[in-house]
Amino acid sequence: MFTKGTDGVLRYGTKLYVPDGDGLRKEILEEAHMAAYMVHPGAIKMYQDLKEVYWWEGLKKNVAEFISKCLVCQQVKAKHQKPARLLQPLLVPEWKWEHIAIDFVMGLPRTSRGYDSIWIIVDRLTKSTHFFLVKTTYGAAQYARIYVDEIMRLHGIPISIVSSRGAQFTSRFWGKLQEALGIKLDFSTAFHPQTDGQSEWTIQTLEDMLRACVIDLGVKWDRYLPLVEFAYNNSFQVSIQMAPFEALYGWRCRSPIRWLEVGERKLLGLELVQDAFKKIHMIRQRMLSAQSRQK
Repeated sequence: MFTKGTDGVLRYGTKLYVPDGDGLRKEILEEAHMAAYMVHPGAIKMYQDLKEVYWWEGLKKNVAEFISKCLVCQQVKAKHQKPARLLQPLLVPEWKWEHIAIDFVMGLPRTSRGYDSIWIIVDRLTKSTHFFLVKTTYGAAQYARIYVDEIMRLHGIPISIVSSRGAQFTSRFWGKLQEALGIKLDFSTAFHPQTDGQSEWTIQTLEDMLRACVIDLGVKWDRYLPLVEFAYNNSFQVSIQMAPFEALYGWRCRSPIRWLEVGERKLLGLELVQDAFKKIHMIRQRMLSAQSRQK
């Protein structure tokens, strides 16, 4: 299984073998966990990210031990209780950014520019997410402008939107705008029993990541929100068994910890389209299987 390439690098299969010496393994673990573009991922995400590129005996155990000793993680990571089952699960989307969920993180410390909230928009199929700095004083017209500029510009017009019953989204203006665009609005009820909990889970993860940024980097929460968004979208998600970026674009985004991906395959033309369809089909099958197990 061990081979030595023409570049002099020892590999285990297609993965880079990391020897136990000179503190190299520790440096990789620190980079994969504490770097600003990673923002303290959990054990599962960190292991899945590393095992695609690196290999050494006891990698999974080393990752778990490293995170258990991380003081920042012990301070910010909340214990999550698994839901008993899905009460009224939503239908699994058929394509990217056709069905989205939106929600807010509110009550944050006010920044120097007056921002005190984050608007979260999640694609329910690929789990890819956008985080936007907003103010509680924003009205429906301002949210509509952000929506058109940042979501429609990149992803087109969705078929449906699942949102809370906030005043911004029950206003006549917002309703008429979505009606004109042909978008169906689905509002959640108290405690969101009829939704799949996607936006709520994203909010909890975002809050943990923001706390880690403030504690670890000593900066105001708004300065690192773009890096938090990148870290979230480029890290492994259990529900789809890949990173949202990979589900959306067909491959993982490059980062220093994954700068040279061993055995990277370049897709062109028709092959790229076929690969995208395969990934979407695989994600839908996994989501459907998860729903059937929880019924």
